[in-house]
Parts: sequence; C-alpha cells; structure tokens
Amino acid sequence: MKSLVKPGSDSKLLSDIKKLIEESKNFVAVAVNASMTMLFWKIGKRINQDILLNKRAEYGKQIVVTLSRQLVQEYGNSFEEKNLRRIIQFASIFPEEDIVASLSRQLSWSHFVILIPLRQSLQREFYAEMCRTEKWSVRTLREKVGGMLYERTAISKMPDKVIKQEIKSIREKNVLTPDLVFKDPYLLNFLGFKNTFTEKSLEDAILNELEKFILELGDGFTFIERQKRIIVDDEDFYIDLLFYHRKLKRLIAVELKLGKFKAAYKGQMELYLRYLEKYEMQSGENSPLGLILCSEGSKEQIELLQLGKSGIKVAEYITELPDKKLLRQKLQLAIEISKKNLNLMAQNK
Repeated sequence: MKSLVKPGSDSKLLSDIKKLIEESKNFVAVAVNASMTMLFWKIGKRINQDILLNKRAEYGKQIVVTLSRQLVQEYGNSFEEKNLRRIIQFASIFPEEDIVASLSRQLSWSHFVILIPLRQSLQREFYAEMCRTEKWSVRTLREKVGGMLYERTAISKMPDKVIKQEIKSIREKNVLTPDLVFKDPYLLNFLGFKNTFTEKSLEDAILNELEKFILELGDGFTFIERQKRIIVDDEDFYIDLLFYHRKLKRLIAVELKLGKFKAAYKGQMELYLRYLEKYEMQSGENSPLGLILCSEGSKEQIELLQLGKSGIKVAEYITELPDKKLLRQKLQLAIEISKKNLNLMAQNK
C-alpha cells in the first residue's frame, strides 16, 4: 500500500508546529513579564500610599524591612529588602499606570532596573521610549546608558519643553526626528588612533570598522557608498560617506574633517545636499541631511551660520576616549550652555 504522506510533508508539518510552539512561548513570556512588571508597580504604589498616609520617614524604613521579611518567607527572594526598595522607587518615578502598562509590553523588569537609578526624569523617559521603539535588549540599553547616549544626543541640549514634545512624539506616534538621531560627540575610540592621522586614513579606518561605526551612528543607518562621485558644471566632487536612515527616510551625507570646523564647510555640504535632493532622492523620501564630523567644533561659527536651517549637523569625534567622569562633566556643561543660549534667544525675540 502506497503511503498517503508526500515526501517531505512530515518535516514541513513538524516545522510548522515547532514554529507555533515557539511563538506561543514568546507570547507567554511577554505576557508573564508584563504581568510581573505591573505587579511590582502596584506593590510599590500601595506601599508608597501607606508611607505617605503615616507621614513618617522612620515608619517607611521600618515597614519595608518588616514587609520584606514576611514576603521573602512566602514568595521568595524577589522581595528582598533591596529589591522591595527598588519596587517602591519604580512606582515613584513612573507614576502613570498607563505609561508603565505600555512600556511593559516591550521592556522587561531588567530594563526598568537600569532606568530606575537615572536621576533626570527626561533622561529616563528618553531611554524608556527609545528602548521601546527600537526594541533594545537589556545589554543594548545598558551600553546606551553607559555610553551617555542621551547626553550626546542633540535633543538633550534643547529646552525641557521641546524635549517633552519630542518624547511625546515617540510615545504616541513612534516618530523619530533628526535631533533624536544625531549625536555630539561621536566616540570613535574603536578605530585605534593614538597620534596624528589624515582624513583618508580616518575614512579607511572607519570602513575597516564599518559595523562598529554604524553602531555608533545609531539604529537605522545603512551604508550606501564611499567617495560618492557627483558632477556639477563638469567638475567632480566626492562625498566622503553616504548613508541612508530608514526611519528618517533620508539620505545622510557624512564629511570627515581634521581640526576645527570652518565656515567654508557649510557651502560644500549644501552643494552635496542640493545635488542629492535633485538627482538621488526618491519618491516618499525626505530631504537629505548632512553630518560634518570634525575633531573640534567652532561653537560660535556653527551658531551664527544657523546650519540647522540648511539640514546640516556638525559634531566632534573623539578617537581617544577620555576619563568617563570628565566626559560626563564636559557633556553636562555643553548641555547647560546650550540651554542657556536657547533661553536667551527666546527672551530676545
């Protein structure tokens, strides 16, 4: 009697069933994680309510110790005193239940453990929403926070009102703007440069470490071409590096420069961007953007040239990573100065 099962059909059946099982396991894992996160939030909220009702700091310390001891006996080490205090802090710094519920569908409790110690609320919200929309793993989030992504992103230098609007845009529409994508400075210490180097050797090193360079640029960047040749008025010009950003839907021209930024770089980049807009931009795409990477910025020139109106970003790059504490101080100072200048400009209008 001939077999009614076609050759290979049994393996296809097994493959389909295994796929269904894996999908179900993933769904269950996400559901369990979201449920656990919401449980921790509700526990934290309930304890906070009790502490607030009694209005005594000493009572708060005492009740946490007592509760922890009782909960550990019945439910295990998840409710050790250190973890319970973290749960209480979690409910305090994420007070809105609907936002926590939304985030918990993408972020695990381990993600929140990284976010909780961050001191600035806008900084926490930035990482939370970027993590959700970009689907960062716990390891990636830890690296982004450790690499001071927020402090290096253009949006951190904006007034708080603008930052809140940008975060709201990510939360409600999953929309990224250039100010959420571009950084300053870019950390290129992985290139291995210690002393002097040329623009060509810098470009060569970037291409040799292209994967790491794209990781430093950020999510969504795709490499297109090196030394992109364009012809204007029978004259050849070359764009150092050309990328495409998927979410911004824009071509990104990158120019590598040694030394300080010079005003002449603006005209060069504007020519490249207008050429790309006229001859390379496809239907449905937004206007190209330019990124000029210099080893040192010229803050006043950049400010006076109003490069943002031309779709041009200027950023420094660092090939030798300084002490992290010094870098953090430098970034914080840059943020404060930038916000102060923006506030003064707003007052003078």
